[in-house]
Amino acid sequence: MGFVGILIVFATVFGGYIAGHGKMGVILEAAVLEMVIIGGAAFGAYVIANPMKIVKMGIKLSIKAMTSKGPQKKDYVELMQMLFQLFQVFRKEGPQGIEKHIEEPEKSDIFKAYPSFMHNHHAVDFLCDTMKVTLSAELSPYDVDDLLDADIKGIHAEEHLAQHAVAAVAGGFPGLGIVAAVLGIVKTMGVLTAGTEVIGEYVAHALVGTMLGVFCAYGLIEPTATKMAADIEAEGRYLQCIKAALVALQRGAPPIVCVEYARRSIMPEERPTFAEVDKATKEIKKAAA
Repeated sequence: MGFVGILIVFATVFGGYIAGHGKMGVILEAAVLEMVIIGGAAFGAYVIANPMKIVKMGIKLSIKAMTSKGPQKKDYVELMQMLFQLFQVFRKEGPQGIEKHIEEPEKSDIFKAYPSFMHNHHAVDFLCDTMKVTLSAELSPYDVDDLLDADIKGIHAEEHLAQHAVAAVAGGFPGLGIVAAVLGIVKTMGVLTAGTEVIGEYVAHALVGTMLGVFCAYGLIEPTATKMAADIEAEGRYLQCIKAALVALQRGAPPIVCVEYARRSIMPEERPTFAEVDKATKEIKKAAA
């Protein structure tokens, strides 16, 4: 929905301007040069303030914020099916039966059947690495709980840094818009004898710089940073769902109960119903029969 929001922002702001008999030519003529000043300075400050890995991650997550919806109900249903099938194999065949799946998940017939899970590299590593540890060492459910909490925190630490970095850029844009406007006024001072029409054009260009700084900050960049934070939280909830199932498995719960623990950890809006999960797990049983 990110691009839809951008269209709404542009349509309402500039549509209202045009409806009030404003001339877009003035803005378009000044916008390119003003954005070179404002956008270039903002990006330079962004590079100065952050390590390159955070710079790249911020750009990547910004693009994702415009295109991603986060995990949906159908993704959680797929996750429930995958966990049930995986835990069924573990219950019937033991560690030997599950080892080939968690050692090379990209070759696993189970994982390959669930693309939404496989496309989430954090989730794949989160699940497989945890099962490797629990199969090779004696851990209590409390140890697994603490281990997974630490993992979730570590996974999203850099992403939160990237999100804060983009939010900081939004905070700097209005000030840089003022810088561009001041430079425009400096230019205007050099043409005071050129007549009111020329002076008016120079002042208009300067004011466009101020407008673009505020518009980009509060209409584009800050909402993008907010969406990035929401995406990070949504991915965290997906991992929390996997965590609930793994902790239940470590307690010795049967696969269907592990899946129910996972289901109950999902937010109500995205949570599949008991009947939906029951139907999905019965499909797995039929396929295995």
